[in-house]
Amino acid sequence: MSLTQLIHPSYHELVKRKLTTKFIEGQKPDPSKRLDFRDELMPGLALRISTSGTKTFCLHKRINGKMRRLTLGRFGVLSLAEARERVRQVLYEIETGRLEDLTGVEVESKPTLGDVIPDYIEKHAKVHNRDWKNKARLLNKFTGLHGKRIDEIKRADVVKACDTIHKAAPVSANRALAHLKHLMGWCVERGMIDASPIAGMKPVAKERSRERVLTGDELGALWMTCDAEGYPFGDCMKLLILSGQRRAEVAEMRWSELDLEARLWTLPSQRAKNGRQHTVPITDAMLDVLRRVPRFLGSDYVFTTTGKSPISGFGRLKDRLYKALPEGTEPWIIHDLRRTMSTNMAMLGVPQPVTEALLNHKTGVVSGVAAIYNVYSYADEKREALGTWSRHVMKLVRSKNDAPETEIAQASG
Repeated sequence: MSLTQLIHPSYHELVKRKLTTKFIEGQKPDPSKRLDFRDELMPGLALRISTSGTKTFCLHKRINGKMRRLTLGRFGVLSLAEARERVRQVLYEIETGRLEDLTGVEVESKPTLGDVIPDYIEKHAKVHNRDWKNKARLLNKFTGLHGKRIDEIKRADVVKACDTIHKAAPVSANRALAHLKHLMGWCVERGMIDASPIAGMKPVAKERSRERVLTGDELGALWMTCDAEGYPFGDCMKLLILSGQRRAEVAEMRWSELDLEARLWTLPSQRAKNGRQHTVPITDAMLDVLRRVPRFLGSDYVFTTTGKSPISGFGRLKDRLYKALPEGTEPWIIHDLRRTMSTNMAMLGVPQPVTEALLNHKTGVVSGVAAIYNVYSYADEKREALGTWSRHVMKLVRSKNDAPETEIAQASG
């Protein structure tokens, strides 16, 4: 059995233990990191389990003053006994200086895609992307390529992998490809490869722009469903409806961002999707929701169940809300609430630039120093527009539950 590659070892901690066939067969992969186990019976022998579940025998050995990882073969093709015997042979070949002559092995420092993904997530995605967990999840869909060296991946390999992903989830295939393109570009920048093999590769599936806008009846029914849901998800959804901001921005809201006396929510640049500080007026209707929210002692999160982290699990919430809405309601996603607000504001006579400012869309019209001073632009107009929208929403709610007129007055901004 010939060796295939000799590469630099990873710097993940190696856990020492006596390897057995039963232990190896029972090990499950960790989607977030590689696992390495060093055999206590055979010095240098290690088992590596990739994030995709591939189990590979390796030899860790210092050669010419440098620690190297020698790939022996995959478990299943190579048994544990055969791996131990192969280590004995290789160690003898190393000691006698005949390793390269006998095996034709080449010194290689190129990692596999499975090696690169955790490194890319840790060094780039966690630093620059708030949604890095989703990026990691989508990159892990390329399981068939995780064992390939990064410089050996061809466009045809990626096309085949994307076709497989597309069969189960067409849109996910596009997102996964986009993330892989970025990873490949990152590898080029770091000198791991000379050029990306998938540069210019088109999306696998054709996507249509979403046009879903909730009707007045649906919005009123959704508000009532949120009433029944309560804190934290129901209240969070109400603020999503009233403010028109993005889901993560509202779900991760901090008390330190809110000035309830000045009626202003200041979203810092590091939390805004477009990286630009954003201010949102707090209307009476929004304030009424916030005043009912319980505060966790020592926690800055507005919506939390633990006090240590913001709420998550919106997929399960969406299922509950959808079941509670009237039968026949068309499918919708939480992001459609922003489009619903934008569409209704146009019908209510709110100028488009004011709506764009409220939604924090980056139009590119203002830049440089002017953009810094433009943070508070449209302040009065935004407050008036959100007040108009709040009154409209509360009228829809009133039509559903026959609320008294005083509740409508509370919605003014």
